[in-house]
Amino acid sequence: MLPMGPPSIDQLSRIIATVAAPAFLLGAVASFIAVLISRINRVVDRSQILHAIVDDDSSKAYLKADIPRLKRRAALLNRSLLCSIISAILTALIIIVAFISSMFSMAHEYGVAILFVAALVLFCLSLIDLAREARIALHENDFRA
Repeated sequence: MLPMGPPSIDQLSRIIATVAAPAFLLGAVASFIAVLISRINRVVDRSQILHAIVDDDSSKAYLKADIPRLKRRAALLNRSLLCSIISAILTALIIIVAFISSMFSMAHEYGVAILFVAALVLFCLSLIDLAREARIALHENDFRA
């Protein structure tokens, strides 16, 4: 079933109004992904610094005990990043499905609703992992000179 012609201005207006919320969600998720990447970079940098400390340096050797904590943080951030990326992909699919189904005059409400709920669930999981990582982020070693 091919479209009967180019979509009208009214059709495009309805589609754009329909995808406004997913577009804002996509922007929020993209910003959140940038925050997660920044946090992962800091964890990796700190881990590399700790691995560079020689075992003979008694004044800094105690800092190496922080490596397992950094590994846990990196794992949580990695999972949070993965959930956020999948959420962004699903959100982009919502916009694509809405436009294509409207052009072909197909019902898309259930599909879009399922994709939107799935995207929000993954975004919530990502936020939970970030909260878990933030809880273990601060440690007494972080405040020693």
